[in-house]
Formats: sequence, C-alpha cells, structure tokens
Amino acid sequence: MNLKILQSTNINPTTFRRDKVKTNGDRGNYANSNLEKSPNQDCFEMSIGYVNDTHGQTNNMMRILSGLKGDLRLSAGDNDIGDEKNKAIHKATYKFLNIAGVTATALGNHEMDATQADLIDSMKDYNGDVLTINMSKDRLDKQDPKDVKELGREDLLKSLKPSKIVKVKGENVGLLGTAPIDLQDRLTHPTYHTDCHVHPLDESIQDIQKEVDNLKSQGVNKIVLLSHLGHKKDKAVAQQTDGIDVIIGGHTHELVRDIKEGENLFYTKSGEPVILTEAGRDGNYFGLLNLEFDKNGVITKAQNNLGETGLFHRNIINQYIFNGILGEPENVGYVKEALPPPKSLTEENPHANFVCDVMKEETDSDIAIWHNCGVRNFFHEGELNSRDVKDISPFLDFVAVAEVSEKTIVDLFKQAIRDTYSTSSRKPGLFAVSGLNYTVNTDNGTLAAMNFIDKQGKIHSIDVENPSEDKKYKVVTDEFLMSAGADFKTLAPEEDYIKKYSYDKDVMVCNYLKKHREPIIINQLGRINYTTDNK
Repeated sequence: MNLKILQSTNINPTTFRRDKVKTNGDRGNYANSNLEKSPNQDCFEMSIGYVNDTHGQTNNMMRILSGLKGDLRLSAGDNDIGDEKNKAIHKATYKFLNIAGVTATALGNHEMDATQADLIDSMKDYNGDVLTINMSKDRLDKQDPKDVKELGREDLLKSLKPSKIVKVKGENVGLLGTAPIDLQDRLTHPTYHTDCHVHPLDESIQDIQKEVDNLKSQGVNKIVLLSHLGHKKDKAVAQQTDGIDVIIGGHTHELVRDIKEGENLFYTKSGEPVILTEAGRDGNYFGLLNLEFDKNGVITKAQNNLGETGLFHRNIINQYIFNGILGEPENVGYVKEALPPPKSLTEENPHANFVCDVMKEETDSDIAIWHNCGVRNFFHEGELNSRDVKDISPFLDFVAVAEVSEKTIVDLFKQAIRDTYSTSSRKPGLFAVSGLNYTVNTDNGTLAAMNFIDKQGKIHSIDVENPSEDKKYKVVTDEFLMSAGADFKTLAPEEDYIKKYSYDKDVMVCNYLKKHREPIIINQLGRINYTTDNK
C-alpha cells in the first residue's frame, strides 16, 4: 500500500491566523499541510477536526472554539461531566458542540454520569447525533416500575443512533460510534444504568463490522469510527475489521502525535490503511487530520496535527454565551508561581494538595483528602477567576466533614494504591492530602508507611499493619469520597457527618483566596514518598 504520510505541523494561533485566507471552499487546511488540490479528479481530500474527553472543561472549550477547524468535526465522547447537579455544565457542553459544528460524538461514560432522563434532556439541545453501536438495554416494561421512576430510566436507545451518513464536499462519509466496554466500572452512579449492557470486545467488533458492511452496502467507502473503547482496544478493532478508514479515539486519554506504522497506523484484513488518533484529556489538545482518498475510498495521503489549547484565546462572543449559561466568573486571586501539573495519576499533585490545605484550614479539620482521579485541571500563573478554579474540580460533590477511624483511613489508602498499581491506566490514582504523608511501594503497589501531622506540625507515626479502630480523626473531603464513590470504601455514611457544606471545593478555595488576598504559590510537595523492594 503506497500511503504517503506527511510531516505533522503544530496547530497554533499563528498558523491559524495565517490560514484565514479562504481557498478551495475553505477546506480547513493549515499552513504547511502540503495537501494541495490534486488535478486528478479521482482523488478526494478532506480534513477532520477532532476532540475527545473534554470533560466539561468550559475554559478549554472556549479556547478550542478559536482553533478547531476541519471539513468534518467530530468527538470521541466524554464531552460532559457530572450528574444531575451539574446541569449548567451539561448545557454549556452541548452549546460548545453546536458552536464548534461537531456533527457527531461517541457515547462516553461521563455522558452517563447523570440519569437517562437527564441525559436525554441534555441531548435535545445538540444539533448533531450521539452514536453507539455496541450497547443494548433492558426493556422498560420488563423492569421494576419503582426502579424506572426513581432511577430516571427511559428508552435511551431511541435518542442514540448506531451510525449516520454525512455529506462532505459532495461525498458521502459514514460515521459510527462505540461506548466503553468498562462502562459499569466507570459510572458515578452505577445504579442509574444497570439496565444498559455494553457488549464485550469480540462482540463489539462484530457489531462494528456489521454496521460498516451496512454503510458500504449504501455506497459509502469512507468510514470513520468514533470510539470510546480506549486506545488498546481501538488497535484490535483496526486490525480485526475491514472498511474503517479512521478511528477517532477516547477514554484512555492518549495523546497521539503524528502517524506511525505499528503505533497508530494499521492495516485492515484486506490491506487498507486505518489511522488511529486521540487528543489527550480535559480539552488540553484538539486535532486536525488531513486526508486524501483515491476513487475507491482508500487513504493515500495523511497528516495528523495537534493544537495545544492553552495557546488560543477565548473568543469574546463565546465567553458572553458561556457566561449566560454558567454565570459571570469572579476574579478571586493571583497565582504568583505554580509547579507543572503531574503527567500521571501516580505522581504527587501540588495543585490538589493546595486544595486539601484549603479544605483542612477552612473546616478546622485534622486531615484533608482528595482523589487524584477527580482533579481535572490545574492552577495557571496569573489572574485567577472562579471558573478557573471550577475547572480544577468540575464535578459538583459537596464538601463533607466526619470523624473517621485510623483503620478506615488506612484501609482506604491500601485499596486505592492496590487498585492503582494493578491497572495499566494507573486508575483511580493516589490521594492528595493535607495533615498526612505516606509512602507507596511501587514494586508491589502497597502502602508502606503513613504519618499524621498535627496542627502544631508534630509527626505521629501510624502503624499501617495494625491501625487503630479507636483512634479518630476529623477528616474533610468531598461527599463522593466520603460516602458516595463507586470505587472507594465508605469513610463515613451521611448520617454520621459532622457537617455537609452546601458547596464544593471550588467555592471553598475561592472563599479562601478572597479572604487571604495575597498571591499564592503552588509548590505543595513532599506528602507522597516512593520506595521499592530494594530499599
């Protein structure tokens, strides 16, 4: 197969402005793309602008709107985040998809943080389609009517489509989507969706091939899969199906640069190329995939470009629209210095540690804990407003305080560390803390040591092999970790809370910053130590 792979170029505001001159119908090609209009009429060129796993990050959404281009714009899912308490973010998310001109999106697990009724209500605002081919659902009339009513269940599949055909510059392009196979393990509220069943990988591959064959039978020879399966499973799909040209992926938050054979370029059973790509997480990047097809719909030339969202400014008009949904952000402080955010969930997160310091001080608690998997952004140097802080903690999980035994705390850390180091994705991740430090054995994924630091700064060793059931600490965290988290043991049931605040960590941080006023420095490290069997 003679596939020409063109060198990628970074999408940035400079090339974006230089390419404002419209040619050939404004194909969305950026400077240096080298994909010029071919005189051979048997060739067809198109560009795909793509996003994935934006996770309700509204600031990044506004920046993406200033840079996202493409003849066809698509998403691989997890655009949204949060349950029914996050309705403003849901509304902003679908407004983003509409303004961006995203024609279709896969169904991600975070779309299903809310009830089926709320999800359907949110999707009504979307001008495009949510696609999934690999999910079945129990009939409502076969379920307990009480569950249907109390858990907000509806006929969800009627609001989803397996695939669609769109016109791009006069040519038909087929789109289909997949939901994550581990959906039930990723849901904020699993009980909302126990009647939904995502098919295992082998069956999902059969679902995909059947729908691809259906599209091909309608004369479509250019097909894009919007996948929320994860990068490793996308590779299996690419090599075990026939007829897919491009897989826009999500779920595992891979940042896929360029096009490299054996990494994100594979060949179908019939020998045709399949290109996989993915743009990281939290809307920190977006992509532009330039393609050339021959008359048979086979890719002959390709170029994969990534744009760094932080380089783009928020458009004033879009800010006005989002402010109408989310409210006007309030300036709350100034960040003088900030360490870079961690690159993995097993690295210590100084930004999350700072939030823990704030929670501990504001509630006069002994210990503050926050799970790294709930941290979705970081503090940027410069002026800080309330929406910047909200992006760090976009889920709405009210702050909760309770007396928790030493044994319960140790057991929680042991479970989280064990689960984190037993998965390739390193989820759910380690904990940010205040009033504690702890040591992780990275060889066997265990809690090796823990210390409590009291309010006078004195260090007290905790015996992690025989923690006390009688010793109690005043612990502050969010309600998700305290009692409602699907992946963690309960620290304290709601009826035992000392106090439950009517707001989340972001509001507490904003209140703290407005009260103290001095510029902040994000350098809170040294609370997690790492050891191995050889030390």
